[in-house]
Amino acid sequence: MCENPQPSTAYLDYARAQVAEKVRASEANARHTPEREDYPGQHTAWEAVADKVTKLSEELTELADDLHTHPELAFEEFRSRDQIAKLVRRHGHEVTIGFHGVDTALRAEWQAPGFDPQRHPTIAVMSEYDALPGIGHACGHNLIAAAGVGAFLSSISTLDTGRVVLLGTPAEEGHSGKEYMIRGGMLEGVDAAVMMHPFSYDISEHVWVGRRVIKARFRGIAAHASSQPFMGRNALDAANLAYHGIGVLRQQMPPSDRMHAIISDGGQRPSVIPDAAEITLYLRSSLTEALKDLSSRIDDIFHGAALMAGVSVEVDWDVHPATLPIRNNHAMASRWSRTQARRGRTALPAGVVPETLAASTDFGNVSYLVPGIHPMVKIAPGSVALHTEAFETCARGEQARSAVVDSAIGLGQVIVDLIRDPELLAQAQQEFAAAGGALSVQNTFSYCRASTIGVWSSMARRTMPRCSTPRRTMISTSVPSFSCSPFAAVLICS
Repeated sequence: MCENPQPSTAYLDYARAQVAEKVRASEANARHTPEREDYPGQHTAWEAVADKVTKLSEELTELADDLHTHPELAFEEFRSRDQIAKLVRRHGHEVTIGFHGVDTALRAEWQAPGFDPQRHPTIAVMSEYDALPGIGHACGHNLIAAAGVGAFLSSISTLDTGRVVLLGTPAEEGHSGKEYMIRGGMLEGVDAAVMMHPFSYDISEHVWVGRRVIKARFRGIAAHASSQPFMGRNALDAANLAYHGIGVLRQQMPPSDRMHAIISDGGQRPSVIPDAAEITLYLRSSLTEALKDLSSRIDDIFHGAALMAGVSVEVDWDVHPATLPIRNNHAMASRWSRTQARRGRTALPAGVVPETLAASTDFGNVSYLVPGIHPMVKIAPGSVALHTEAFETCARGEQARSAVVDSAIGLGQVIVDLIRDPELLAQAQQEFAAAGGALSVQNTFSYCRASTIGVWSSMARRTMPRCSTPRRTMISTSVPSFSCSPFAAVLICS
């Protein structure tokens, strides 16, 4: 038996072969796409954007490399924020830092003389710049930051109407920085939003799954595991039962869903029955309704495990604000694809790269409030995954620098078109409305109120209305005795 067995690469090998075949077909189709103008002067405007980014290219790539050299974690990106602000100010624009409720955020905006928010569009471009613990910019946020700055500066150099807002959006990794900023008014008055993300393929529309972060804390009674085990209530037993319940549930999950858990606390010594244990769990789905249903099933598992082990449980939902799946806007993504064709890139349509190769992002919350795009830009071979040391290496170098320039040009051109081409913005807004219109995270997952129910009795049954998507639920018990009947408090939907 191998000392270090490696997982089979059969599925990834098959997927890469299938993708390669589809890429060749997409590239062939792209070569036969006729060049056209969507509105008078479009090509002139696009050339102006490209010329501006070319002039800025050295500054933009220096910014990307600098952020790569000095990675900062979520909510700690003070230096990164200041470096971005310094570059924008150098070009004559005022920058506000610590905006929209997040200290490491920033905002800069430009508006044309006579701007009227009732008649003229406002487009936001977003820059991320937080890194990962231990492996730095292994998600390429240094490139997102530089591309966003380039798109902002290049688009406003050719516009004579509308408003463009640059938003520095920190704390995406493991957190939901954009959701905090949304609650701080980030999207007020914004008609559409754009950003890019580095990847191992060029893709105009790709699946990004919604995510909830949950902690379940089990509380029992400590006892000596050898001399008096019968006097204990084992919190680790409950965590173990819950972990196995999660595993059993996977068979009944649709392909859109993912969940992964760790037992983040399981006691201190084998000789002591643990009176506390904790599970940290990520729930993900590409469908918002499926994520809500999965939340209900997980709530059952946690409470069922507590009942079986005779302990209490407190379930803390959305330790960080939940993120929604990205709602890709096809009208805007199609325009992005044309900008990239001019740069020699073929932005693959949805469905070419397997949807199972998906992660989560807080831009999903943005895309449910305004029309948005979040295209992927190739900086690495198809075999290199996000959040790896290999991808961190790819986030600096010639291919990464080319991605910054191509992305800044593409985003800048889409921004110009959204402002100068009323038909494009109208199509984007109609598509957004047809998909369900604006939806906030706060209105997606319901809040709960407290009720009581007995736990220790073998006859205990939960008969109150069920909470389909609880935010915080708790069963709390007192120590059992011969003279009282402990009860548990359970939070249910209001």
